[in-house]
Amino acid sequence: MGSEWKCLTVKKLVEQRVLDKPLDGNHGSFHPKGDDFVEIGIPFIMASDLINSHVDLQSCKYISFDQAQTLRKGFSIEGDVLLSHKATIGRTAIVGKLNTAYIMLTPQVTYYRVIDSGVLNNKYLKYYFDSKKFQDLLNSWAGGGSTRAYLGITAQLNLPIDFPPIQEQRAIAHILGTLDDKIELNRKMNHTLEAMAQALFKSWFIDFDPVIDNALAAGNPIPEELQQKAAARESLGDARKPLPEHIRNLFPATFRHTDQLGWVPEGWEVKQLSGIIDIIGGGTPKTTIAEYWGGNIPWFSVVDAPVDSDVFVIETEKYITQKGVENSSTKILPIGTTIISARGTVGKCALVGKPMAMNQSCYGIRGIEGISDIFVYFSIREQVSNLVRSSHGSVFNTITRNTFDTIQIPIGDIEITKVFEKQISPLFNKILANITQYIELTKLRDTLLPKLLSGELRIPAAEKLLEENV
Repeated sequence: MGSEWKCLTVKKLVEQRVLDKPLDGNHGSFHPKGDDFVEIGIPFIMASDLINSHVDLQSCKYISFDQAQTLRKGFSIEGDVLLSHKATIGRTAIVGKLNTAYIMLTPQVTYYRVIDSGVLNNKYLKYYFDSKKFQDLLNSWAGGGSTRAYLGITAQLNLPIDFPPIQEQRAIAHILGTLDDKIELNRKMNHTLEAMAQALFKSWFIDFDPVIDNALAAGNPIPEELQQKAAARESLGDARKPLPEHIRNLFPATFRHTDQLGWVPEGWEVKQLSGIIDIIGGGTPKTTIAEYWGGNIPWFSVVDAPVDSDVFVIETEKYITQKGVENSSTKILPIGTTIISARGTVGKCALVGKPMAMNQSCYGIRGIEGISDIFVYFSIREQVSNLVRSSHGSVFNTITRNTFDTIQIPIGDIEITKVFEKQISPLFNKILANITQYIELTKLRDTLLPKLLSGELRIPAAEKLLEENV
């Protein structure tokens, strides 16, 4: 670390008016209760809402403006650096653009507000909080690893902050921020691509839009239960782009009624899900035998499940050896296998992006008799959603092999699933490429972070690495 670097405690930075005094959310009787949450209002941010260095304003809870005005503290504004300090220790984010004047924090989260940006850069501060040096100290002081881990505001005032001159801070923040921006761009692109794929699956296999379009074109009667959907299709007018003829001809122009699922396309069968898939079990090598672990075979557990928009899993938290595979009940799953978590956190899905094994709390699922992998993946996700909805608030805590016997789906000519896969494959290939790239960018960022914050790597060398990789 260069001689121009300084190390001051948070308390000293507050005294020098570089930082405002850090504050967390409201404790005790001031903390909002379950009945206080509303559909639209002021975002109420918990530690779990700090995701990938961003504040998740989509999935968070909300409180009313009137209630927020009764609270004493925890009002966080754009540009604040957030740090979780209770139970879930060490998550960070910068408050971005808001549609409200402020967000409210829970007692799990502290805001750090830079008031002299000529001395300290807020983005640099966020990356300093992300550094291993700071995270190790934070966890040590807070009793990290315990569900009761906690570091209150008074203790946080004694935390040391290392920082170089402001121009160097800004350069460090720019380098690391550029990598984060590219990572986030890839994630957003994946969200869009996955939504496009999901929409096509729903159109073809849930709403039967091509069949409705064919029926309308042929002047065939539409069952009463489907007339609302047909009216919606007709209302699209020219925006209802017809499928290419060779695809359109794969779908019938009439429906038939079934006891199991109601109206389905004419000629389609209603089948048990278990009848069109192969179900593969997993396993765990003995953890007491070292030679079974630390190899180059990814070993999937539910903690490795991606967000839905990323679809694929290509890296896992733990790896095993070939001997570990040979001496346990786990198996190598080929690319394209759908993994679903069956116990614990139930119903998380992933598509295998590279050959891997998995534990016994999951099932691997592949289509049989030519049914496409991507069709199977979306079918499993759809049916899991149905199972969750049908549980009516009760705990949905286990999937067994028998579960797949209870699920029935309509399925037409196998060629339709193959054409569907052909339509979706370019989208999924791009998603996989984006994941591969942002994993590499994340590794680069995590390599640069400690070296930049220790002064080991100078700015020009880091900028060269950035230019070569972005």
